[in-house]
Amino acid sequence: MDRITVKATRRDITGKKVKALRRVGKLPAVIYGHNVEPLAILLDLRSTTKLLREVSRATILTIDVEGEQFTTLVRERQRGILSGAYEHIDFLAISMTETVRTMVNIFVEGVSPTIEEFGAVIMTGADSIEVEALPGDLPESLKVDVSTLTSIGETITVADLVLPKGVTVLTDSTEMLAVVTVPAAAPAEEEEEDLDLDEDAEPEVIGREDDEEEE
Repeated sequence: MDRITVKATRRDITGKKVKALRRVGKLPAVIYGHNVEPLAILLDLRSTTKLLREVSRATILTIDVEGEQFTTLVRERQRGILSGAYEHIDFLAISMTETVRTMVNIFVEGVSPTIEEFGAVIMTGADSIEVEALPGDLPESLKVDVSTLTSIGETITVADLVLPKGVTVLTDSTEMLAVVTVPAAAPAEEEEEDLDLDEDAEPEVIGREDDEEEE
C-alpha cells in the first residue's frame, strides 16, 4: 500500500467539550511518540472512518497537521459502546530508521484436503501477532495457508510463518494459528426401553397402601 496522507488541524478543545466536535462531524485524535510532544488534533470523521477500514496497525500514515507532517502508525482506536462509531484515535509518531513494535493481522487462506476426506474442520487460533521491524519492513498482514494441513491433529503455529526479511516475531513461537480437528459427535439418542406389558394386568399403584389399618 502506498503511503497515505491524512489532513488534520490542531485542536484546542479538550475534555467534555469534545463531544460537541463529534456532533459536527469531527474526530478528535492525538499524536505522540518519537520526538513529539503529545499533539491534540482534529480529523474529518467520515473520511477517517472510511480510511480506517482499509488500514492495519502496521500501515504507515502521514498526518499533515496544517503543513507539518508526522510519520505515524495507528496505535489505538476508541469506539462508542452503543454506536460503534469512532470517538478517538491515538497515532504513534515513528522514525523510519528505528525499529518499532506493533501487531500484525493473520489471515487464513486455502482449503485443507482433510475437509473433504475426513469431514474435518479447521479451527483457527490467534488472529494477530506482535512483531518488531523497521517501519519500512513491516508487513501489512501475514497469511496462513491451511491447504498444507493433510491429517487430523496437524497444526500451524507462529514458528511456521514465513516472515519478510528484517521482521522479528515477539509472540511465542508455539502459539497456535490453525489446527485440523473433527466435529464434535452429536449426542446419541437414548434408546427407549421396550416394556413388555400384560394388557390384562391391572396397573400397580405405587406409594399408597391398599388397606388402611383399623384401630
